[in-house]
Amino acid sequence: MRATHYLVAGDAYIHGLTAGADIPAELHLLRPDIVQPVDGDDGWPAAYDYGTGAAKRRVSAGDWSTGSSILSISSFNPLSDTKGLSPLQSAQAALKVHNAAAGWNLALLENSARPSGALVFAPKDGGNLTSDQFERLKSELEDNYTGAKAAGRPLVLEGGLDWKAMGYSPKDMDFIEAKQAAAREIALALGVPPMLLGLPGDNTYSNYQEANRAFWRQTVVPLARRILDALSHWLAPFWADGLRLSFDPEQIADLASDRDRLWQRLASADFLTDDEKRAIIGYGPRPAGSVDNA
Repeated sequence: MRATHYLVAGDAYIHGLTAGADIPAELHLLRPDIVQPVDGDDGWPAAYDYGTGAAKRRVSAGDWSTGSSILSISSFNPLSDTKGLSPLQSAQAALKVHNAAAGWNLALLENSARPSGALVFAPKDGGNLTSDQFERLKSELEDNYTGAKAAGRPLVLEGGLDWKAMGYSPKDMDFIEAKQAAAREIALALGVPPMLLGLPGDNTYSNYQEANRAFWRQTVVPLARRILDALSHWLAPFWADGLRLSFDPEQIADLASDRDRLWQRLASADFLTDDEKRAIIGYGPRPAGSVDNA
């Protein structure tokens, strides 16, 4: 949820409470849409207002002296010093195209997946439909011959009426390509390789695997590190010897092939000592007196 707030809103907030304890006792996620930074004299947020209307409350920013504090992580925003820029704002045009294409597709399905066509009134003795006849005919068509359930239903016509079916040209059907192109742009804004969307013609097994690894390396892992580093810095004052929150990338199965290649390169690097090799892969020096299992 913390990462979702950051990716969707551009901001993520955590409210911490010590509740009289020596360390924070509670951490609560805050909805970023109802958090408003309050600028201090130096231009940086001194506090945050949370809530709406009479229920709004003010919480200090980063200062635990009151037993309460808010951690803020914001994406880069060239137009604001306090509020982040949502990645979805960068893809706003693509979002509108994607939603409009989905609406077009739904409307097409509700109209029996084809244009409604035209009813041509051409009686032998000439003349036109009266207003009442026109409204009755229009109502019967909408009630009985539109929608997915009416697909293929035969149309019963009275004398002088002829149905002229219409069809979409291939160019008129380009909304499908537009929707897929918009989906790719949205995925790129969120750091997701478009090959992972499963769009026709985009992915083969080999480039899907590489795209999945790129997604972990360039999006998931950096985002996780940024969040954990911010939490560590925020909570560190409560631990005299410091606090560091981290995760073990060695446990990510999708990056196993990257680790294998790194280990192979290190194994053939005779100019490095064992401790230097261990430092490269994130291990500490070998304990004194230990020997290789081999």
